This record gives sequence, C-alpha cells and structure tokens, in this order.
Amino acid sequence: MYEQPLQLVRGDGVWLYDVDGKRYLDAYNNVPHVGHCHPRVVEALAQQAATLNTHTRYLHETVVTYAERLLATFDRSLSNVLFCCTGTEANELALRLARECTGRQGILCTAWSYHGNSAAVSQISSSFTPPAKRGPFVRTIPVLDPYRERNGREDEALASAYALDVQKGIEDFERRGVKFAGLLICTAFSNEGLPTVPPGYLPKVVDIIHKAGGLFIADEVQAGFGRFGSHMWGHQVLGGLPDIVTLGKPMGNGHPLAGVVARADLVEQFTRENLYFNTFAGNPVSAAVGLAVLDVLRDERLLDNARDVGGYVIDGLKALQKKHSFIGDVRGRGLFFAVEMIKSHSTQEPAAAQTQQIVNRMRDRGVLISRIGPHNNILKIRPPMPFRREHADLLLQTLDDVITGL
Repeated sequence: MYEQPLQLVRGDGVWLYDVDGKRYLDAYNNVPHVGHCHPRVVEALAQQAATLNTHTRYLHETVVTYAERLLATFDRSLSNVLFCCTGTEANELALRLARECTGRQGILCTAWSYHGNSAAVSQISSSFTPPAKRGPFVRTIPVLDPYRERNGREDEALASAYALDVQKGIEDFERRGVKFAGLLICTAFSNEGLPTVPPGYLPKVVDIIHKAGGLFIADEVQAGFGRFGSHMWGHQVLGGLPDIVTLGKPMGNGHPLAGVVARADLVEQFTRENLYFNTFAGNPVSAAVGLAVLDVLRDERLLDNARDVGGYVIDGLKALQKKHSFIGDVRGRGLFFAVEMIKSHSTQEPAAAQTQQIVNRMRDRGVLISRIGPHNNILKIRPPMPFRREHADLLLQTLDDVITGL
C-alpha cells in the first residue's frame, strides 16, 4: 500500500503504533469502526468467549437479541437477517437470494466497484476483474462523475441521465437473452471515488429495477453503521429502499462478522428449497461483539460526532481547495471524504502520480489515508468514528504541508 511497508503492532482509538513505536493518526480504516481495541467491545468478546462459543445449531438469546437490535435500525420491510463472517460471504449470499427468488441471473454493478473476492462476487467487483472474466451474467453501468459530467444540468436532469444508464444495462441483458435479476451497488460508491449523488437518483433507479422484475441489493459495508452521520445506512441517505442489504467490516469492529438483511418473503422463498448454514456466522461471541458495537455507537453519540466533525473537515478541505490548485473537488458526508487531485482546472486531468506522493508523504508524517477512483487520483479519507476535531486539525495541517511541498 505504501512505498515503504508499514508494520503495525498496536492500536488505540484513532491511533496506530508501528514496530518502532511511531504513532500514526488513522484517517483511513473503517474496520475498527468505533475505534481500535475499544474496551467495551474487547470486554464483550472476552466475557462471551470465556463463557460459551458454538455454532448456531443451538439457541442463544444473545444472537436473537442482536438480530432484533440490528433489524430495528432498518425499514420494517427489511425484517430478516442471515449472519455471515465477511462482506464477501454476505454479497455471495445476496446474489444467491436475488437469483433464486427472481429465477433470473443477470446482475448489474458499477464499472469500478468492489464487493468481495469469491468466484461469483469477484465477477461483480469490476475494479478487480477485466470484462472478459465477468461472464455473461454481469454487466456494468458507468461510474457517476458529476464533477466532470454535469455540463450545466440541474440535479433532476443529471439524476435522470444516470438512472437511464441502469435502464440501458437491463436492455443490454435482454438483447443478449439474459434475464435481469438485480442491481448491486455500494451506497457510498466508495471505490468509484465517493461521487456526490444527485438527489432523486436512487429512487429513480429502484423504480426502474422493480419495473424490470429485479431486486435492489444495497452494499452497506462502507456506508453503513452511521458512517454518513445523518442516517444509520447509506440507502437512507440516498432515499431508496433496498430489497436486500449486505453488511460487513464495521459490524464487528475487526471481529469477522457480516450479514444479509432482507425482506421476509425473499428469505422464506429462498429457504424453502435451499439450506443456508455457516458454522461460525452469528455465534454467541460474534453476537456479543455486534451488540457492543451498537451500544458504543449509541452511548458515545458517534453519529452526532460524525456530523459535527465531518462538517468541520469538509470546511477545512474546501479551504485547502482554495489554496492549492492540485485540488479539483472536495466531497463527502459524515466521516467519509474524497479529495480529487487534478493537474489543471481547465482540463481536470487526473493527477495520479501526485496523489500517490501525497498518500506516501502523509504516511511519513504519521497520518494514514489512501487513494481510490478509476484513475487513482482521489484521496480517500475515512477515519474511525471517534475521530474528533483535534484529530481533524492534525489531518488538515499535515495535508496542507504535504501538498505545499509537492
């Protein structure tokens, strides 16, 4: 990931420590969602592991309690949950649900997506696989890029144009004799560069999907659990109700816990003819960890913190945008930010080499971020949820110094 590999040995809140004792501000990792080694999560894990851990062929109240607490954060129509261990497993199961329940095979994804690494899921992880590897049942829609493609259009016109790409994808399946099963997208469009989605886009897309007989699968691995601050889930921010939702990384704060949340009728139809069993998924230890994460999000008011600190960071990044010509666009919501680096405002040419330099120089100065996007020219900033204003000040000042030194 860096020019000089980084060997970490300890984490605490928003801080990481390497083998030489150097401290780094973590402004990148969403796995430790409520902070590295949060004591309440660690305690819940240790206590349950010292009491009982087994697979889910047996009843356990903690598993049911966790399922109920988790489902209470969703629309009432999303009333069932199937537990998994990883986001890959969750998306794999979601594909099985969609294809089984529709009796169809065709899946749409974006042209620069990542959803996991199993055989089926890698086909819809278009940033990791070339078109020839995706097979006949996967088609991509273009990446949303309002920064470059607005062309004077208002949000409504732009939303309609992007929604039309979904319609075209469905029609392309039809021409090839493939029946459309559903669309799977990350509700942050994270790998695509965190574009600012025009209001009304997702409701239009969901309407198109349902009219074509397909299902909408929302991958909430990166946007979920309050990352955007205003809502618990990314699809709630965008205003579209999914049929199936997939969860992963932040769910267990580093413990391997994931899930699929879906409409009851879909789960019932699927399980009438298919067995789903996963030895480690939804075990008592995982459920205890998941409950602890929900408790910390609530008790430490981390969604409120994401709104407050997120707005503060956006203001700081926009101030840097006025100062540095390399910064073409600043976007984000809650504690998730994208800074698009360009060579020229007139051409908007991606500055990929400079972006890589920034990521490495930030690392050298003790701040960890990454880069994303089809051109690898977008700084990806996504810190753990306890990220405070004093941490934001360090991030912003370091970024200012590094860009100044390019």
